[in-house]
Amino acid sequence: MSNNSAVKISHNSPLIRSVLQQELFSLLQYASSGQEIVIVCIGTDRSTGDCLGPLVGTHLAKYRSTLMHVYGSIAEPVHALNLEKTMDTIKKAYRNPFIIGIDACLGQASSVGFIQANLGPVRPGAGVNKELPPVGNMHITGVVNVGGFMEYFVLQNTRLHLVMSMADIIAQCLYHAVAKRFRTTTEVQNDLKLSELNL
Repeated sequence: MSNNSAVKISHNSPLIRSVLQQELFSLLQYASSGQEIVIVCIGTDRSTGDCLGPLVGTHLAKYRSTLMHVYGSIAEPVHALNLEKTMDTIKKAYRNPFIIGIDACLGQASSVGFIQANLGPVRPGAGVNKELPPVGNMHITGVVNVGGFMEYFVLQNTRLHLVMSMADIIAQCLYHAVAKRFRTTTEVQNDLKLSELNL
């Protein structure tokens, strides 16, 4: 994993969408054209702070893209109780997928609201001292609140507006980065035709 591939940017930055999309596109260069993209959105709908992953999954599902396979949503979250089973399912379903792990995390006060992405797995549960398997060839995390003390309470008392805003940005940027990296010329032309029809 190279720190040169890392990105960390505030969701309030005026450049957030363009910068994050470009950086995710760069990270996706490590996936070969033959690898299927599997996105594992980790978290639970029972905790405001921990619902970042499921919200991203729900947004991504709306694109109905054949370029990626999404696990984890508000309706069917991937969390501590079913994460290992989900990863087993993915292992059986795909030969050599490029997995992107998405999760909320806690951090320093100055980092709250920042979105981070890098090569290597996300380590779910680390912020609340849970032992869970690492997930992903690359990861995207959102710092939703301050860590270090009473983590479960902090997650429960995270602002929903912050989490929803970050989830919307992550989903949109990730979808466009994946589309830019893997779409065929025919698919691009079809998208252009659809946009012309909707004018």
